[in-house]
Amino acid sequence: MTKYSSRYASSPEAVKKYDTQQLREEFLIDDLMQEDEVVLVYSHYDRYIAGSAVPVKGDLPLETIDPLKAPYFLERRELGIINVGGSGSVVVEGTAYELGFKDALYIGAGNKEVVFKSDDKNNPAKFYLNSAPAHTTYPTKKVSLAEANKLQLGTMETANHRTVNQMIIGSVVTTCQLQMGMTELKPGSVWNTMPAHVHDRRMEVYFYLDIPQDQAVCHFMGQPQETRHIWMNNHQAVISPPWSIHSGSGTSNYTFIWGMAGENLDYGDMDVCKITDLR
Repeated sequence: MTKYSSRYASSPEAVKKYDTQQLREEFLIDDLMQEDEVVLVYSHYDRYIAGSAVPVKGDLPLETIDPLKAPYFLERRELGIINVGGSGSVVVEGTAYELGFKDALYIGAGNKEVVFKSDDKNNPAKFYLNSAPAHTTYPTKKVSLAEANKLQLGTMETANHRTVNQMIIGSVVTTCQLQMGMTELKPGSVWNTMPAHVHDRRMEVYFYLDIPQDQAVCHFMGQPQETRHIWMNNHQAVISPPWSIHSGSGTSNYTFIWGMAGENLDYGDMDVCKITDLR
């Protein structure tokens, strides 16, 4: 079963006037990881799609949705997948790619058949999906967590000591515009992506995981001088417009998956905001 919804772009001037409910309705994705469903959210920021697939009773195919106006999902798109559940596999045109916990898979445009499978229905795979438009076909490639390009950033003193795992990114996988990776915060650290930044030529989606039960993450967004916040739970995602900062702080350490698409593939293309200038 596939279900989808659409989110339209909002201007920064409009978002200044949003109350908590409207802010969550526009940017929070809180219905992911539904058993035996493919859940997709089509954002009009760079035509980005974020979603999930959790096969339990049987296999789940990746089906096209009406906004794509395409005979199959990847006709003009590329897809990134990171498994945040039990072991499973993704079958692409008859070839199976085994994905363990926190392993990633890139699938290039033009692949007609994509099927999600779990090895154990009692501990199903939970596939987190990101997709962006693509105009060239690049090879499908698996990237295990061990194969990621790892950056050690932050310090314990500033509560942001973290490992950035660059997985679906130029130095590891060739893509059209999609980039994905996973940042793991060390015990005792709670701040991600600090100092905060914006990148006007790319949008981004954050997906939070490894949040302990009864804990939460406060995600910050908005223009640097007009910030807003959204409280988030485990396995929820949030859309970040190009004009918005994207940062968070948790009541415990946690992990988040970042996905980006837009005009360029320069990971370092960002305008950093001084912490003391945030409002």
